[in-house]
Amino acid sequence: MDLSLEGARIIVTAGAGGIGRAIVDGFREAGAQVATCDIDEVALAALPEDIFRQQVDVADSDALTRFVDAAVERLGGLDCLVNNAGIAGPTGRIEDLEVGVIEQCLSICLTSQFVTIGRAVPHLRQSHNPSIVNISSLAGRLGFKLRSPYAAAKWGVIGLTKSMAIELGPDKIRVNAILPGIVAGDRQRRVLEARALARGTSFDEAEREAFSFTSIHDYVTPQQIADQVIFLASPRSMTVSGQSISVCGDTGMLG
Repeated sequence: MDLSLEGARIIVTAGAGGIGRAIVDGFREAGAQVATCDIDEVALAALPEDIFRQQVDVADSDALTRFVDAAVERLGGLDCLVNNAGIAGPTGRIEDLEVGVIEQCLSICLTSQFVTIGRAVPHLRQSHNPSIVNISSLAGRLGFKLRSPYAAAKWGVIGLTKSMAIELGPDKIRVNAILPGIVAGDRQRRVLEARALARGTSFDEAEREAFSFTSIHDYVTPQQIADQVIFLASPRSMTVSGQSISVCGDTGMLG
């Protein structure tokens, strides 16, 4: 399927590994120009040479703003912003969580998206196919016991997405969110390990419990998330906006 993304100008946050890397690679395969940032300098160095990249901690709003400005200048404009940056956040009961780690989770998973959108919108208004895709989580629809900072941030992403879709609709800027379920990779393994530790169970038991709440008992792959993002950035989704799209194997509960 031709998604008509040849030459499209794309920014992806946290694009050097995991879901972000799959998104970056997918856009490149579709013929788009891509700029990305990441906190992992080694992973950034492994990206193809044609990708504009900067090392950025997205919790640093000034650095993130400078990256967006530099990326737009390098790309010569902007057609799509993908807000992928996020962390798992702490695992624990609310009374045991430190304020600092709560604030860090909210800053990276939610505030960074406010920052990038605010900086990107003036450039997106100049595009003939403008879109924003925010990566939320199934935790942003279902909640997540012992992961309240993460769930709260991801619920916030849904509210931001819907509000921006309404606000930016007159500019023809589409805004959607993707809600991944149990995604294969190191982050999910760490989440299940932390859950097993908190509950005094084994990793295998935590994994079996997680899949017991899904209809399709398997991990979501980063490529499957990337495929959805790329479709939403394409002209084929010209009237898709304000949507929260789950890619989760039909998951009914998280832990």
